[in-house]
Amino acid sequence: MPKVAYISLGCKLNFSETSWIVQQFENAGYQRVDNHEQADVVVVDTCTVTELANKKSRQAIHKILNRTPQTILVAIGCYTQLKPDEVAEIEGVDYIFGSDNKMDLTNIISNLRKQPKPVISVTKESRIFEPIYSFGDRTRSFFKVQDGCDYFCAYCTIPHARGRSRSNTVERTVAVAREAVERGIREIVLTGVNIGDFGRANGENLFQLLTELERIDGLKRLRISSIEPNLLTDQIIRHVADSEVIMPHFHIPLQCGTDRLLTLMHRRYTTDFYARRIELIKSLIPDACIAADVIVGVPTESEADFDEACRFVRSLPLSYLHVFPYSERANTLAVKMQMVPNEIRKHRSQQMIAMGTEMTKVFIDSQIGKTRPVLFEGEHARGEMCGFTDNYIKVKVQTDQNLVNQLRNVELQQPLGGDEVSGQLKIDNGQWTMDNYLEMNN
Repeated sequence: MPKVAYISLGCKLNFSETSWIVQQFENAGYQRVDNHEQADVVVVDTCTVTELANKKSRQAIHKILNRTPQTILVAIGCYTQLKPDEVAEIEGVDYIFGSDNKMDLTNIISNLRKQPKPVISVTKESRIFEPIYSFGDRTRSFFKVQDGCDYFCAYCTIPHARGRSRSNTVERTVAVAREAVERGIREIVLTGVNIGDFGRANGENLFQLLTELERIDGLKRLRISSIEPNLLTDQIIRHVADSEVIMPHFHIPLQCGTDRLLTLMHRRYTTDFYARRIELIKSLIPDACIAADVIVGVPTESEADFDEACRFVRSLPLSYLHVFPYSERANTLAVKMQMVPNEIRKHRSQQMIAMGTEMTKVFIDSQIGKTRPVLFEGEHARGEMCGFTDNYIKVKVQTDQNLVNQLRNVELQQPLGGDEVSGQLKIDNGQWTMDNYLEMNN
């Protein structure tokens, strides 16, 4: 059997797409192997969210070609969409597909071969959207329900790489999700560029999708990945609070911590609005996990701006911070503004990361002694299983049972560093219900 490997860089959306593409290779008779193994074809799904992401994409391609120069190398994704000529300059690349064209790769699987120069397929046309899901992890699937973005924030190039916002109907999206669950998936993570915009062109919305997805028989968990604060409605938050299927886990990008910079970067909310989103979540779901993205060193950010942002972030009951130093991107408004020196960006990034580490520790410590449902994903070491709580804490337990893809109630006992804790199984029959949970925490 010919062998295929893949490397997926960047976001969960990329992972979902790459996994789906490799499934099509398997359907065509290929064997999937790890990317460090010898493979006939390697698919590299690239990222362009920062200049560092561009660099990592190039490095991944070079690494594969240096190790196995006869491999048929296919470069796809956002970096290839924006910079196909740069990728084509790398000797040994055979095929280049943009983010709008990457799915076309599946139509030529049987004809792939080494090329004297790269075959390039990059357009700027938004195609009809079809939901897809990752498969291979028996427990969790990343489910692409939306693509593209209409927001054009001043610092972001993703709308150019991904195109306009688009999604399919609720009915079609639920049908594809049901297929994933029938294949044994127990947890679905909704992904997209701007998933809060789901359904707008069809007169539908994300709330309608959530209510239909949680009715799928066999689906135990549903997570909402990154969602814009202005699209995270009271209705959605209150529904999550009452749901046994949708997990108490939110990822809400803040990006800038002052109103001046939020306006300058064309964000669609204020710090007060953002704070009220967090307050509502915590009032209804006290143990909810809330992650935030923060960009430091955006153009014109002064020391006073940064201090104000730190005070604001510190005032919020956040669980995790994903911190990024600003990266100049061509064809954006921000690149024309006054730049913050790189050494200052780096220093501010370190400060914000340290603050995020403290916030994670506070969140983890607040959960010690509580019992939470854990969906186990695999064996970490001999006699040890690992999985995630509903509020996204990684838990390790000592057990001789094979608990993969099973739900168990676990008492969280001891922080292990980072975002991991040790735990002890509480229910042996594995039939977790909300009554079990309430009984154990009262």
